[in-house]
Amino acid sequence: MMRKPLILLSVLALSAVSFSANSADEITSDQTRMVLVKNITGAISPKSVLSSRNGLVSAHNMMYNHTVTIYDANTFELLQTVPDTVRLGEFGYTQYSGNYRGAPVEGAFSPDGKYLYFTNYAMYGKGFTKEGHDTCSPASGFDTSFLSRIDLSTYAIDAVYPVGAVPKVVQVTPDNKYILVTNWCGYTMTVISVSSQKVVKTIKIGAYPRGIVVKADSSIAYVAEMGGRNIHAINLKDFSQTLIPVGSNPRALVLSPDESKLYVTLNAAGKVIAWDLINKKAIKSVTTGKAARSLTISEDGTALFVVNFFSSTISKVRASDMKVIQTIKTCKEPIGITYDPPTTRTWVACYDGSIKVFDNK
Repeated sequence: MMRKPLILLSVLALSAVSFSANSADEITSDQTRMVLVKNITGAISPKSVLSSRNGLVSAHNMMYNHTVTIYDANTFELLQTVPDTVRLGEFGYTQYSGNYRGAPVEGAFSPDGKYLYFTNYAMYGKGFTKEGHDTCSPASGFDTSFLSRIDLSTYAIDAVYPVGAVPKVVQVTPDNKYILVTNWCGYTMTVISVSSQKVVKTIKIGAYPRGIVVKADSSIAYVAEMGGRNIHAINLKDFSQTLIPVGSNPRALVLSPDESKLYVTLNAAGKVIAWDLINKKAIKSVTTGKAARSLTISEDGTALFVVNFFSSTISKVRASDMKVIQTIKTCKEPIGITYDPPTTRTWVACYDGSIKVFDNK
């Protein structure tokens, strides 16, 4: 009668040893290498790509194609091509009549996975007469634009929101309270309430605001001022700001999984810098190539991936010591990048009209 419990105990003990051994041998992302597995083409001109983290990847195809394309992250299948055309008057903006086209720049999936928001570089149609430009200021008088929302159950645009001139990056806070949009030519960030569906705040940032990342508890948004030297840490309770002096031309940013470090691309210098948020100082930087643009991080936080626009490369950086561990020629002018945690693949947007997908093996 006593043997069965003893046998069970022995099996459990062996299982524990086996589990411990497997855990110790687990391969981290910085121990793998990127291998090209798919080249996606078609009627696309992706400025950016984005993983939903639950089976989808979107590409935002600017005014060259006026679309957002949505792919199956596992099979690479094109699931839907969503035109950026909207009738603004049907959404309550009755000063606008007829159809309007946009220019999808970047996107953000809602935390519940129901929606995809995308920024429009400019709007095209009656009443829009002064299209934005990459060199600008609020005094330039460029048209303001709109943020659009795609309902992922129907793949149709079901909401639009007024934002500033030449909106670039959009993020939804993890608590699904706010939508944040940086306005390149407006030098501001628009704050939209999800519950009211209204703009509740416009925050002054400075020249060329771009990248946004938000803490997991939705308490702080970090915003890159690409025309300056600072990251703006914005308290999302009272919208107060503190500045983090990371260096000239900060563009894209991500947080480490434990949120103790902020990683930032410095575009002109072609570098990625690691900033210690606890001790408030730079840790280390590394040169990755000419014009370090978009940045993403592996789920385990051990590897960073950055596209180098003028070098036509993607670099993989080991986060622990900020060493470049792999550089691959990708395409002419790689501009956007995303890491898909379920598949451990890295997707790269190429302005030449393609998307490169890399396994990390």
